[in-house]
Amino acid sequence: MPKRLQREIEKLKKMLLALGAVVEERVRLSVKAMQERDAKLVQQVINGDPEIDQMEVDLEEEGLKILALHQPVAIDLRFIIAVLKINNDLERVGDLAVNIAERAAFLATRKPVEEPLDFPAMFEKTQQMLRKSLDSLVNLDTNLALEVCASDDEVDAMNQAMYKNIEEGIRKHPDQINSFIHLLSTSRHLERIADHATNIAEDVIYMITGDIVRHCAEDYTHLKKSGQ
Repeated sequence: MPKRLQREIEKLKKMLLALGAVVEERVRLSVKAMQERDAKLVQQVINGDPEIDQMEVDLEEEGLKILALHQPVAIDLRFIIAVLKINNDLERVGDLAVNIAERAAFLATRKPVEEPLDFPAMFEKTQQMLRKSLDSLVNLDTNLALEVCASDDEVDAMNQAMYKNIEEGIRKHPDQINSFIHLLSTSRHLERIADHATNIAEDVIYMITGDIVRHCAEDYTHLKKSGQ
């Protein structure tokens, strides 16, 4: 690899990791705002969204510049393609963190719902998936990426269970319907963050192996067996 291309790819990687760190922190703060009913944290997440948008734009421009100037091939080309896709997923996760913070802002003005809902488990699993997907990128670890992919169904099941529990809560406490609707939206946003974490993990696998495993459980099994 020419030295200039190598330097620019390293710069691109640092930009992506910086964006990942910021997005992960925003998700953490949005979850904390929801748990602690903290309006200041809500505003911190919302005010930070333009920063993520700008980082996403800068990273995309840098990646496209490398493609245009150097016309990379093989693993370098795969890396840049994967970075551009992960960049988009991270920006969307940032948007979802804002959505959760907005739900938290509303719920902070209402009394807590009377129906028990297991949000802490869903918060933890979703954040864990995002963290592992970024760690798999940093360490170029397909096994860790596969763990993320395998966890997606678990979060989907949590979201479905949350829907049923909230539906039951609305029947029992119709006076709290608005709060339940915001909680349902929060569950959906968490499920979407898990989907984006899975997308990132799949792109890491593509980056390393060249295998496209999106929506294909058979490919996950193949990679596990092959020890990649």
